[in-house]
Amino acid sequence: MLRAIFASLLLLTGFTSVQAAIDPTTLLAGVKKKYDLVNNYSAVAQLKTNVLFIKAPVSLVTIYYRKPDQLKIKNQKGVSFVPKGTVNINLNNVLGLQNFEAIDAGSASIDGINCQIVKVFPINDAEEITRATLYIDPVKLVVLRSLISTRENGTYEIQMRYGAYTNWGLPDKVVVEFNTRDFKLPKGTTLDYDNGSTKNNSPKGPQKGKVEILYKSYLINKGVTDAQLQ
Repeated sequence: MLRAIFASLLLLTGFTSVQAAIDPTTLLAGVKKKYDLVNNYSAVAQLKTNVLFIKAPVSLVTIYYRKPDQLKIKNQKGVSFVPKGTVNINLNNVLGLQNFEAIDAGSASIDGINCQIVKVFPINDAEEITRATLYIDPVKLVVLRSLISTRENGTYEIQMRYGAYTNWGLPDKVVVEFNTRDFKLPKGTTLDYDNGSTKNNSPKGPQKGKVEILYKSYLINKGVTDAQLQ
């Protein structure tokens, strides 16, 4: 009898927690408040680029960011070759939208964390972002996963894992996946480039590319110069 009562209480508690979703606009405001704590940062990170037509070794990079959306990734040889859309890893391109519609899209578990799903639709047609789906940890107020669609640079799936810098909303690891057909190289970048057009056995259909960034350390709100962002 006691087991039956206990089981019923667990079911009721679980049901209540699922139903008690935070209003999506309020949740986004809470997330933005945390991300707004960071005005700028420089970070040392390990970068791995996995794209079919680019032969790129794992490299040590420095990442510079300044609010709201200035971001530069540099290695010892200059600008690193990452998709233009990875500027969205700071999420301010979504959280900084002024006119948008936010819709509660349910919940999902990511790495054992119950996340609330929020779909964001900009109302202004001039925005670069056309839509975004955010998987938000409502307790720590950080985004664990996002799907961001843009007008010029395709759609990006971004996964973020947090650790020592959670209170700043800064991840320890970021994984960005994208369609290689949307990949655009930065101007002036010279690479060992092979688009697979000369190979008869090249995979058909859209191919996925991946960029992994493993952050080693951050220097937060200490200032970032114009030269560092160039």
